[in-house]
Amino acid sequence: MSDKDIYENPLVTRNASEQMCRLFSPRRRILTWRRIWLSLAECQAELGLPIRKNQLAQLRRTIDRIDFNKAAVHEKKLRHDVMAHLHAWGDVAPAARGILHLGATSMDVVDNADLIIIRDALILIRDWLVNAVDALAQFARKWRKLPCLGFTHFQPAQLTTVGRRGCLWCYEFVRDLAEIEHRIDDLKFRGIRGATGTQASFLALFDGNQGKVARLEKMVAKKLGFTKVEPIVGQTYTRKIDAQIAAALANIAASAHKFANDIRILAGLKEIEEPFGKKQVGSSAMAYKRNPMRCERMTGLARYVISMMSSPYQTAAEQWFERTLDDSSNKRLTTPEGFLATDGILRLVVDVARGLVVYPQVIQAHVDAELPFMATEDILMAATAGPKKGKRAKTGDRQKLHEIIRQHSQAAARQVKMHGRSNDLIDRLAADPAFADVDLKKALDARQFVGLAPQQVDRFLKDVVRPILTRYRSARNKSVELNV
Repeated sequence: MSDKDIYENPLVTRNASEQMCRLFSPRRRILTWRRIWLSLAECQAELGLPIRKNQLAQLRRTIDRIDFNKAAVHEKKLRHDVMAHLHAWGDVAPAARGILHLGATSMDVVDNADLIIIRDALILIRDWLVNAVDALAQFARKWRKLPCLGFTHFQPAQLTTVGRRGCLWCYEFVRDLAEIEHRIDDLKFRGIRGATGTQASFLALFDGNQGKVARLEKMVAKKLGFTKVEPIVGQTYTRKIDAQIAAALANIAASAHKFANDIRILAGLKEIEEPFGKKQVGSSAMAYKRNPMRCERMTGLARYVISMMSSPYQTAAEQWFERTLDDSSNKRLTTPEGFLATDGILRLVVDVARGLVVYPQVIQAHVDAELPFMATEDILMAATAGPKKGKRAKTGDRQKLHEIIRQHSQAAARQVKMHGRSNDLIDRLAADPAFADVDLKKALDARQFVGLAPQQVDRFLKDVVRPILTRYRSARNKSVELNV
């Protein structure tokens, strides 16, 4: 049987970065278990347990000598993966076999290892978010002044600018970044607590010395990069942590989904497109097509991450008393795949945001088609005020002028909707004596209808984005090469 006869996970082969795939690899998992076992033994020796230097030296020499085949043989017999890998390490470090896992339960190893890997995965996600924010901020800066149609209910509304719309996309990811930062800061070491979290086994090891038990936990946590420890646990850390992280990843997925959908719609309007390779094929049948395949893949992955959010919450709800084992098989799927999929999503976000193609002439044509309707209020005000020729200039009757504009607007709309003709409202108004003194050309300057959009872009980039990019300067400019 070849590797092509076995199912491949597309999150690994098509979407996630190599860094994220390595984080959740079997080697990284077991190597992290071994780091915990070694740290525990080193700290126990330092606190006076009879552990010899040569035993610790043998563990250090063999820490990366992982024989997965040997471990599989042990697991087939023992039906316990932690014990299988304990035996496998003991096989290559026989002098230290007897001092491994002293006083510990499986979750002293497995849960703390999961937290270490989750912490590293959150940092990778954080860095991708920084790059997404950076890319969208650059896009917003470049197009800060370009007027475009705003949409509410996907109906033409007041004008905005392309850059300001970029800020809306960017701000979604800024909020996601703040949540991921919170999750990283809040992540604590599960602790060295034993079978039900009471530390009874460690108390026995140290002959009832509570001080040494407390010191052991702090020492191990520090060795593994944690400054905070969970105040109380059962056999496991609360599975609500996994649920909260899943929710944070789902939030990222929702932001990406919204961004991708907007680009897909704008591509249909021919205003903005995702990058398209010179040799890329849009359709096997329709050679002219430029399908937004990256954004489509982004929405598909986002849907998957959002749908997975419920499973960790159900797992958290199902934990009985100090723990039950129905979390394990579920957690082995949802935690890695949630991170792998989100990693893949953010790689797509960064790639698309860096390569967005804007078509100003098409955008202007769409603005021109709708602007006469949007300008009618300004035209009404100008006509009501009358000509600027002196203090006694005659003013127009606002209600009569409103009715005239209404009739012309309805007639122009019929030409557009029923006959597919261009919007001729301005021509109609220009021919009407009631508007003879109104500068209709000035009324159609799109720039006066965008409000403070350019200034809001500047303020957002300065007040919100700049501190982020300064704080994470070293994380910027991550390279992205999509797998397919």
